[in-house]
Formats: sequence, structure tokens, C-alpha cells
Amino acid sequence: MRVAPTRAAGALASLAFAAHACVPRSALPPVPAGTRVLFADDFDAPALDRSKWNVEVRGAAYNDEQQAYVDSAPTVYVTHGAEAAGASGGVLVIAPRWAPGYVSADGHRHDFVSGHLDTRGRFEFTYGTASARMKLPAGAGFWPAFWLLGTGDWPATGEIDVMENVGEPDWSSVALHGPGYSGDTPLFNRLYLPQGDDATRWHVYSVDWGPDTLVFRVDDTIVYRATRPMIENYGKWSYDNPKFMILNLALGGAYPLKTNGVRAPYPGLPASTVDVIKRGEGKVYVDWVRVTARR
Repeated sequence: MRVAPTRAAGALASLAFAAHACVPRSALPPVPAGTRVLFADDFDAPALDRSKWNVEVRGAAYNDEQQAYVDSAPTVYVTHGAEAAGASGGVLVIAPRWAPGYVSADGHRHDFVSGHLDTRGRFEFTYGTASARMKLPAGAGFWPAFWLLGTGDWPATGEIDVMENVGEPDWSSVALHGPGYSGDTPLFNRLYLPQGDDATRWHVYSVDWGPDTLVFRVDDTIVYRATRPMIENYGKWSYDNPKFMILNLALGGAYPLKTNGVRAPYPGLPASTVDVIKRGEGKVYVDWVRVTARR
């Protein structure tokens, strides 16, 4: 998500999704035999566990996004109320807000604020399965993501986009970014979801990351498999270093713009979605996040 890629239709084969694949209400799934848990958060505590998560505070530095990221209870919070329906307990909520004239710490003005959480410096790992059970908003220009990033310079550090969406509920995408395949990456695919079981419903987004292969899934459906030789056809394999997890909700910007073509009132963010935000809607919900690895 660091630099928005152009999503060329037909660049890779997109997949259809089995209608029965939605993951039902459940606690964290059982740990598979032969694996161990490296990280887990089910958001059942009364508030966000700050020993696991950082909440970033900054202006929109990338991709012509329109939000500032803030650390405030109305924007990033844990709830056990009605908003947690369909979850196993509490949920993490990232709630975008209309905030015209908001000035970020870097002196830039924004009309929106939103949330960005990461585990940098708190939890980083090399190889394993990273999973998150999430429910996404509908509306052109919403840009939620679940991704992994290294601590070095981008793109040399490597980026693993486990889930990206631009407010179109019938699909989600995955991607890899690294030296030689940053920005308009060719290492990308979409999974199309059926009506009635789209991205506004609960789904588990995951990546199995190994020394030579990355396998992306939505629930039990494989979205994309990338091998070391495939990646090295475009550039350096940048997936042997520790990476941290990120959950965020951007608003507008280059990827939504290249998908929906909207330029006003904001790049990639139409008035209809602005109205959704003004009504206090358009939230991202996260039931749980977990990382496992083989023993």
C-alpha cells in the first residue's frame, strides 16, 4: 500500500469465490497441529492493547490520500456492543470522520481523519501465517488494507499486501511490492466475491509466508501464489527479513482513483462516499488478528 499500483484488468486471472466459503461466527480458530502462535489479539479486552499495537499520528504522506491519521477514541477503538455483531467477542473499529480544516502535525490541512495501527517495534516476524478476520465498508474510495512491511527503506524492504479494497464490495485484492516491482506491480490478483457474501461480510484474509513461496487466501480459497522464481523474474526477493503488521483505512488516493476515475470533490473519493463518512458510517471491523508458524 506504500505506493499505489495501477490495477490493470486482466493482468492476472481473477478468481471467483465459492458462495459457501464465508467464515461463520467463531472464536479464534484452532491452532493447526505442528504450529505455534506467535501473535494473537481477539480484541476482547475493554480497550486496545497498546503493548501490541501502535496507533500512528501523521498527515497523508503517500498516494494522494485525503485523510490524516489520528489517535483518538472516536476513530480507533474497541467495542463489545452492537457493532461487534457476528464477531467472537469484541472488535477493533477504524472509523473515518469528517473533520474539515484539521491540521496534522506536519502542518497540512485535511478534511478527514482515520486510523492506522501497526506492530512496528512490538511484534515483527519472518515466515508464518498472518490472518485477520475483517468486515469492510462499501463506498467508492474507501481504501482499507491489511499488510506486512519491513523496517528498512521501501521498496527494498518488501511489502506484502494481504488484503486491499477500494470500496467495491464484490472483490478484494492482494499484491507484492519490492525492488523492480514497486508501484505498478505485476505480482497482483483479485478475488471476486458473490452477492450476499461480499466484503461487507466477515471474511478471513491471510497469507502463508515461507522462504520460497507466498500463498494468499480469503477464507479457504487461494487467491494467489507467488514463488521465489516468479518474483525474481521482476526483481529481488525481499521476503527474508522481519516484517510488522499494519491495519489501516485510507480515504481516496491513487489506487481508488485508478479504479473508479473520480477526481472531485477528492481524488478517488466521490461525494456519495463523503456523505457516508459524514453520517458516521464506512467503518472497518476487525474480529481478530493472529500469526502462527511451524514448530
